[in-house]
Amino acid sequence: MKILHTADWHLGKRLDTFSRLEEQREVLQEICEIADQQAVDAVIVAGDLFDNFNPSSEATELLYSTLHRLSNNGNRVVIAIAGNHDSPERIEVPDALARACGIIFVGYPNSEIKVFRTQAGVEVLQTDKGFVALKLPKCEFPLRLILTPYANELRLKKDLGAEESEDALRVHLQNHWQELADKYFDNQGVNILVSHLFFMKKGGEQPEEPEDEKPILHVGGASAIYSENIPKQTQYVALGHLHRYQVIDKNPCPIVYSSSPLAYSFAEANQTKFVILLNAKPNELIDYQNIALTKGKKLLRGKFDNIDEAVAWLEEHSNDLVEVTIISENYLEVTDKRRLLDAHQGLIQIIPEIKSQSDNTEESTKIDLTMGMEELFVAYFTQHKISKGQEPSKGLMAMFREVQGEEEGL
Repeated sequence: MKILHTADWHLGKRLDTFSRLEEQREVLQEICEIADQQAVDAVIVAGDLFDNFNPSSEATELLYSTLHRLSNNGNRVVIAIAGNHDSPERIEVPDALARACGIIFVGYPNSEIKVFRTQAGVEVLQTDKGFVALKLPKCEFPLRLILTPYANELRLKKDLGAEESEDALRVHLQNHWQELADKYFDNQGVNILVSHLFFMKKGGEQPEEPEDEKPILHVGGASAIYSENIPKQTQYVALGHLHRYQVIDKNPCPIVYSSSPLAYSFAEANQTKFVILLNAKPNELIDYQNIALTKGKKLLRGKFDNIDEAVAWLEEHSNDLVEVTIISENYLEVTDKRRLLDAHQGLIQIIPEIKSQSDNTEESTKIDLTMGMEELFVAYFTQHKISKGQEPSKGLMAMFREVQGEEEGL
């Protein structure tokens, strides 16, 4: 049995004001091609299908058309769960129509999949709250899935009946998973847990969440779900939420964040993005490999103390999305900013970094309000936390005098 694991598509997401929809269309096309080339039997999308609760019509159409293609007209099962960016209600809305194509949407931890069979032979064999067992057309053994979409503290309490304490939700999830595993995970099928939660190895280094991600560092007071909470019968844990590919632990089985298909913030600059291909058999350790994705623009950061060097670098990376830091002793001139913006259409942010001319930590002097307007402006500028100790440039002073002249002429 071949299974493709992907997550965190974030359809509709923008980088500042820059739309990523066309890049998303290209990389999802690449994922579909990988699924076809590898002849996979199932696809798992582990949450954050959309970037917000109210996605655009373009993002919604892209999701449905991509999942339909991945399903290969019902010959391949596709399981998509809700993440913390998704509305669980919205995720489950198209379920009745999706089932005809072998697509299963799961919005809640206690969702129970309805029994169905596609014309191509994808069939639900068993179903329970947070569990489904599937027969796939080309496989002699079933695929069993424990499904736990993202849920906040209140929802976990409501859906799973968890109690209130620091460890209660973590322990309750472990008990919930173990109960399902004891009931359905035997050595006659492939057993996988799918979730969109924050996992880590107990006592290990805590993975970093993306800088612009909605944090789920805690689930009802529990700092994370530990690898030791996974049932021993599980052969693989397919995770979503963290945007960098990483294997959290290999005990009791591989616990893997597949990564997002695109870099969605500059904290992810230069990261390679992946999908994970699983080769699975009953009662055996699953063999898995990451397959690098190549579509989409690179996110690059540059740091310069010379505008000419920055412009040259921007022109060399015209096809990428970039962030530039300019180190200077003075405030960035309007003409310099315009040169940078004109040099690159994908320049997302310009960060001025003012060199510190003094380590003097003396308290700022009080401003004398008897001074003239221009003197007051200079005093304010030199004491502001951003331009601390810096004199305003000639260009900035000329602009100030022009504005002041217009105000006095009113």
